[in-house]
Amino acid sequence: MARWYFGWNIVAASATLTLLSVGMRLGVGPFFLPIAHDLGFSRSLLASIVAVGMICYGLAMPVAGHLIARYGTRAVLLLAVVIVDVATAWTILAHSTTAFLLAFGVLLSVGLAFASPVAFTPIISHWFTRQRGMALFFLSTGSMAGMAIMTPVLSAAIEAFGWRASLAGFAVVLTLLAVPVALFVMRDEAPAGTDLLPAGATNAAAPAAAAPPALTLAQALRSAPFWKICAGLFACGFSMNLLGTHGVPMLMDHGFDPHHSAMGIGTIGFVAIFGTLVLGRMSDRLPRRAMLATIYGVRGLGFFALVVVGTHWELYIAASIGGLVWAGSIALSSAILADVYGVRLVGVLYGLAYVGHQIGGMIAAWLGGWGYEHFGTHWVAFGSAGVLLLAAAAVSMQLPARRPALVPA
Repeated sequence: MARWYFGWNIVAASATLTLLSVGMRLGVGPFFLPIAHDLGFSRSLLASIVAVGMICYGLAMPVAGHLIARYGTRAVLLLAVVIVDVATAWTILAHSTTAFLLAFGVLLSVGLAFASPVAFTPIISHWFTRQRGMALFFLSTGSMAGMAIMTPVLSAAIEAFGWRASLAGFAVVLTLLAVPVALFVMRDEAPAGTDLLPAGATNAAAPAAAAPPALTLAQALRSAPFWKICAGLFACGFSMNLLGTHGVPMLMDHGFDPHHSAMGIGTIGFVAIFGTLVLGRMSDRLPRRAMLATIYGVRGLGFFALVVVGTHWELYIAASIGGLVWAGSIALSSAILADVYGVRLVGVLYGLAYVGHQIGGMIAAWLGGWGYEHFGTHWVAFGSAGVLLLAAAAVSMQLPARRPALVPA
């Protein structure tokens, strides 16, 4: 009987923490109207604060990647807990626009970035070679579970206890889980041969022989595949953060009650949990660029569908179909980066590429509020998301199928 590979403990712990961090980052929707009404913020003002948070979330990710490379995953995860706790306390006490911007928009976003998938991608990439795609997809399961679980849970908690108590409860749960995980689970040093040893299917020397040529960071940043990944992640961030910030308000504006609005968005994440289990097994067998293009394309069509649904069954059907392909773009992008550039650079490159993801999220968070207030329709933002995702599908098909000889972009 094969021994249990410890790397799967790291994947499980990382997915659980990602559920919380991404669930909160993408779960702004239930907080949006209660905060706006309580603090007297307009939709445009609060959307702008959320947009600042999105870009801070993205800018903090390459910083997290650098700190992990220098100090290790454990130290960065513990730092994330401290930042989130301080930011939460400050947010609860904040009443002015400036204080709320700095606490909720900036500091909380930095803390969540330090406990986001980018913080766990390097350690998982080091622990897995043969099953890297599957492991990173399972990490994405945490993100999808965050949307599926956190959106309705936060919505119910806010309705019962208010947004301040709900935010404090989140910080307590994150602290209680992250501290023991950091101390007892996170081990940056992987065994020689990684997951090839217990599998016994491949010689441990094979990855080294097949490894892509060593590149400097500057050379990688000048190569075409990196910028194509960035373009796709821009569309991904635009769509995901638009849905997380304005999905619930959009459905409520279209006549759905708060419960069904939250459950409709949550259904996307719930279905995506099962989607990741299937896509994860396929990612190490099928061409990753084709899978990535399919995910972006179907997701783009789903955004057009969400704006036109008018009944509960239409909402849940559209959410279920969209959920099948909602996961995977980030996992596939990071796996392709590791395939093309090697695990040594994947943390920093993924963090830098994710800045594009958050720039897209920042624009979407702002455009969702501004577009509705100025034009009285959500088509401006949600239609833009659909178009960007279809374009990302076309760009993804131009990514290398295997480890290529890189050429400058």
